[in-house]
Amino acid sequence: MGTLLAVVDDEQRIIDLVTVSLEQEGFTIRGFLTGPDFLASIDTTLPDLVLLDIRMPGMDGFEVCRRVRAEQRTARLPVVFLSAQDEVINKVVGLEIGADDFVSKPFHPKELGARVRAVLRRTASVETSCRTIGGLELDIDRFEARCGGKRLALTTAEFRILRLLSDRPGVVLSRERLIDGMWDGERVVTDRTIDVHVRRLREKLGPCAHLVQTVRGVGYKIQQ
Repeated sequence: MGTLLAVVDDEQRIIDLVTVSLEQEGFTIRGFLTGPDFLASIDTTLPDLVLLDIRMPGMDGFEVCRRVRAEQRTARLPVVFLSAQDEVINKVVGLEIGADDFVSKPFHPKELGARVRAVLRRTASVETSCRTIGGLELDIDRFEARCGGKRLALTTAEFRILRLLSDRPGVVLSRERLIDGMWDGERVVTDRTIDVHVRRLREKLGPCAHLVQTVRGVGYKIQQ
């Protein structure tokens, strides 16, 4: 799956338009008709960016943005307001509560794609220790891992394996490369030891266990 964008808008036609436009640009789209539906979804799957309407029944886009910014695990999630309400005051409020950009409806598909890519580049340049792959979250600085929001009790070796695999999602790492990465080239363990660590890691990952995959005769990879 490519870069995942969430589109939150109470009009299905807008979601459909954005989906058609941005899928042609190589993005993967998930649509939500309400703010609460979107907020519930990020408990398990965190998108790379959210396109957010302002005027929605029940919970407006401003409140959704506030809630996203209030949670540590989503505080850095890029937010772009996509709204017909292009008055200056709405742009000011949106930016003040933490939005990264504001695109007015109607929009040109090419412009929307360019703005999304610009925000992704800008936010990617900010160093962060947090990574999300599927429902698995890693905080490198805090040496913490969570699956579906639940903290995992991992050993140092198990966490290092996850970190090394998450450095290059989808790329197969041999057991030897894992050993080198975990112990700085000092071969203090055997290939069999890596297999034991991975087996125990999968047991602790629970619903996220499928993310760590074995490539027979080669090694391991982490894959959504």
